[in-house]
This record gives sequence, C-alpha cells and structure tokens, in this order.
Amino acid sequence: MSPCPEKRPHRVALPFCHLTLKARKPVHREKYPDFMKTWGDHIKVRRLDLKLTKRQLSLRFHVDDTTIYLWEKNRVKPSLAQIPKIIEFLGRDPFEKEAENLGDRIREYRRVHGLSQKKFSEQLGVDQSTLEEWEKGEHQPTKRHFDKLAAFFASSPNTLTFED
Repeated sequence: MSPCPEKRPHRVALPFCHLTLKARKPVHREKYPDFMKTWGDHIKVRRLDLKLTKRQLSLRFHVDDTTIYLWEKNRVKPSLAQIPKIIEFLGRDPFEKEAENLGDRIREYRRVHGLSQKKFSEQLGVDQSTLEEWEKGEHQPTKRHFDKLAAFFASSPNTLTFED
C-alpha cells in the first residue's frame, strides 16, 4: 500500500518495474459461416478460400466494397444481374434445382443467366405476360415458340417435350 492511503486509494505503484511487453498483433481471421444457406455464405467461403479481400472481390464484380459486406452479412441479396458472375466465381450453382416442368426450366434458365422476365421475353420475341403464363403452367408455348425455347436450352433440349 502507498504511504498515504487516503490520497490514493486502491493504487499500487511499482517504480522498480521497467518491463515492456512485446508481441505480434493477432491476425484477424474472418469466421467461416456455420451453414451455407445463402448466396452471401457461399461468396464468403469462396472468397476466404481464395484469400481475397472484400475490396479485391468488389473490383472483380464491379460493385462497391459495401455491397460485398452486405451480401456476406446476408443483409442484401445479390441482384439477378449479378447471379451469373457469382456462379462463375463460385465455379458452380449452389442452388441448382432439377426442373420438373417447362415453367421451372424457364425460371431456372432466367435465374442462371440473370434475365428478368421482360428481358427474356424480348429475346424470345413474346409478350412478358405470355412468358409469365408459361412459367406458371397456365399455357403451353406453340411449336414455333417451343423451338425457340429449346434453342436457349441447348445444353439439354431433349428433356423438353412439346404439348399442344
């Protein structure tokens, strides 16, 4: 205790100790997600595996650094237009589904290629409401439109069958 406890309560002075502690600053390691349920989880794991910074990844995707942060924190989902770039970055589509019918196949194609209904309907040369009806299964395309669709699905056109 100090000689004057009333002036300096609870303080201990060690004037004879001139020791300086030195150590490396700990390396901050980002935590991998426990479960990979979202686009952000998959992006973060791939980025960490490749030892890329958020800045490097943002330059690759032509987005702001904050966008990568928001994706990885699952506060914002990537836009439809970014999905093809993300799939290419990941090397696979983590949410690929087996299409059970023509409507599912159209939706999956649009998602993978980052196309809105409006853009895809323009490419097909049909009205957007027509494409929407095909996706919902309310109507089937004509033979001519079916052939156009099959051309877009060139990777596996034989899985589609024409129905009147």
